[in-house]
Amino acid sequence: MFWDPAAGGCVQCTLCPHNCLIAENSSGFCGSRVNSASALIAEGYGLVSSLALDPIEKKPLRMFHPGSRILSAGGFGCNLRCPFCQNHGISVPDASSLSSAKRMTPGDVLALAVQTIPEGNIGVAYTYNEPFINYEFLLSCAELTHDAGLKNVVVTNGYINARPLERALSLIDAMNIDLKGFTEGFYGRLKGKLGPVMETIALARKHCHVEVTTLVLPGENEDDIAELAGWLSSLSPDIPLHLSRFFPRHKYSGKSPTPRETIYRLQETAKQRLNYVFTGNM
Repeated sequence: MFWDPAAGGCVQCTLCPHNCLIAENSSGFCGSRVNSASALIAEGYGLVSSLALDPIEKKPLRMFHPGSRILSAGGFGCNLRCPFCQNHGISVPDASSLSSAKRMTPGDVLALAVQTIPEGNIGVAYTYNEPFINYEFLLSCAELTHDAGLKNVVVTNGYINARPLERALSLIDAMNIDLKGFTEGFYGRLKGKLGPVMETIALARKHCHVEVTTLVLPGENEDDIAELAGWLSSLSPDIPLHLSRFFPRHKYSGKSPTPRETIYRLQETAKQRLNYVFTGNM
């Protein structure tokens, strides 16, 4: 879905703001969408890296069916390149991580969701890696989950174009969207842009429950929090914001964790503009 033919056997993917022009037998920036015989193929369809029945608060969602649990499924790949990624084993997969994956159909996912209802499950969360790059699988699962009367939750970096987002939103009950910083310079280091993420948050909150998460990186994005909270409050002061501690991962393995004092200080800053500011991963 969401591609156009281009010259020389190329295809242009229009799923996310990268709008990748993909040569034959190559993949887009995300690694999961491949030009095969001048057609865009969702190579990650049904490829599942992780499955768990999680507390809803772990997504994190604090104001959406609190106390419930949700079947959480992840795939592989991502359309950003965060050097501090907390899940880089599946967002930038290697051969060994891919070999441990399982193939599942949307029917398999629904069956497991229904099976875990007695354990408190309310639906399916698409999470762990960036779920929207596996858009077709997410959409297929979400349609079945919705028709079964269960909830769909998406945990995303928000880097998706408006047209595919709008199509999916009719099936989505809640989203947690990463707002990783609040400058174009910061997002440029992640190989992305801030504007499209802001547009995703603004659009999504009109259709479903939205909470926002910012991973606080000492000396890098902590000065963004006041302006970030101010912008969120211009949409609604009731949007919940989660401020999470960074722990050394991926290319930032040599750095120190975010001090707890920093998180608590920024929580007070954000509370000047927002009614609900949570601290996570403490």
